[in-house]
Order: sequence, then structure tokens, then C-alpha cells
Amino acid sequence: MIGSYVAVGDSFTEGVGDRGPDGDFVGWADRLAVLLADRRPEGDFTYTNLAVRGRLLDQIVAEQVPRAVALAPDLVSFAAGGNDIIRPGTDPDEVAERFELAVAALTAAAGTVLVTTGFDTRGVPVLKHLRGKIATYNGHVRAVADRYGCPVLDLWSLRSVQDRRAWDADRLHLSPEGHTRVALRAGQALGLRVPADPDQPWPPLPARGTLDVRRDDVHWAREYLVPWIGRRLRGESSGDHVTAKGTLSPDDIKTRIAAVA
Repeated sequence: MIGSYVAVGDSFTEGVGDRGPDGDFVGWADRLAVLLADRRPEGDFTYTNLAVRGRLLDQIVAEQVPRAVALAPDLVSFAAGGNDIIRPGTDPDEVAERFELAVAALTAAAGTVLVTTGFDTRGVPVLKHLRGKIATYNGHVRAVADRYGCPVLDLWSLRSVQDRRAWDADRLHLSPEGHTRVALRAGQALGLRVPADPDQPWPPLPARGTLDVRRDDVHWAREYLVPWIGRRLRGESSGDHVTAKGTLSPDDIKTRIAAVA
């Protein structure tokens, strides 16, 4: 029975794309915390989310890993390296070596460390050409998990997130439903009985014409791709002025989820 949980990572774990009624993000890690808290007596569960959007692996290791080690929780989720992998010129083998050092530190302090693979980007504009690089990194993540006895949240095999409804308008972050499905898959990875199948089929959508698809692509490039490239050229990050959520109450998370359901 997991009585304490610390989430470590970047925008994926912070919950970007899953905006609550107060404007702050919820996300899969917060939703997983609710699933875990429901299995404990009331008030007998603690949850801390240290993730900050835009963070690279070394930043996560420097800023978040020591805090997670100090808390020594029953569970740590560690999703990191994705922002490194999508940067030009990075070597997934080298990133994986640094990833393993962090996993070693976390497993020495936490009861269980849940590690996460990257998504299959075959249908994602711009990122689809990085599919082989992401697959290589995923292979390393699974190997590290084997060496340290870590459960794996395998996002590559989660077929339901290949649907565009699983993604926010920026096509880089999950939608609320996408985050929900990842939380359910995370629960399964930890051996929990979950209330729904994360891979359940989506309702059918009406067919879209070529003109509709092209119009959407142009809008996405103007609203999201160009600003993203601009931040990279200026050396800026979306998380430059963002602080971690910190310790959260599962009851408060439930309230926020219910308000946007």
C-alpha cells in the first residue's frame, strides 16, 4: 500500500494540457495520486509534485531529485529526458547514462521508482522524424528499469494516445482525457485495479477533408510551432518563471477534476 508519492519530471508530469478551473494544471500524476489515495485511510497519504515544464534532464536531477530523495517516499515517478531527446544533436545513449545515475539515486531512497518511456511520435508533425531516436532512448529506459527493478509506464505501447483527441491543441502535450488514460496505465503498471481501460476505443469521429487538415496544420504552425522555435532560438524555456506545485491534497485534486469533468 503506497502511502506517499513524489512526482519528478517536466511538463508531462506537471500536467500541461490538463488545465483545472483555477487555471493551474492537473495532469496524469495528480490523477494517479487520487487513485493511490483512494486505497488508503482518509488523511493517510501524502503527495508532492516537483515537476516543472521545460526542464532538461540535468535540471531535473539538480533541482528535483535531491528533494525526492530527502522525502524518501514509497513511490517516485521519474519521467525525464524527453526535452533532451528532441533537441538537435543530442545522443540518446549519453542521455540514458545520465538517466541511469538519477534512477540509482532514487531507488536508493524510495520504495518504488516508476520510470516512463516516450510516446510513439509517428503521427506528430515535426517530431515524427525523431521516432527512431525516441525508440532508442526507450530501449535504454527499459534496460535501466530491468537493472533496478523499476516498473515501467510504457507510453509507446499506449495505442489510445495515437488519437488526436488525446492531445492538446499544441500537439505536444496531452489533453485532459489523454492525461486520464496515462494515469490509468500508470496504475496498471503499479499493479492496481483501475476503474477503466486506458486503451478503450474512442467514439468514432466524422471524416475530415484534406482542406480541413491543412487548415488545422497552418493554424497549429502559426500558434504553437513558430513560438516554440522562437523560444529555442532565444535560449528561453516555457518554465523559466514557473515553480513546482509542491505538496497537494488528493481531496483538492478531486475537486478540481470534478469541476472540469
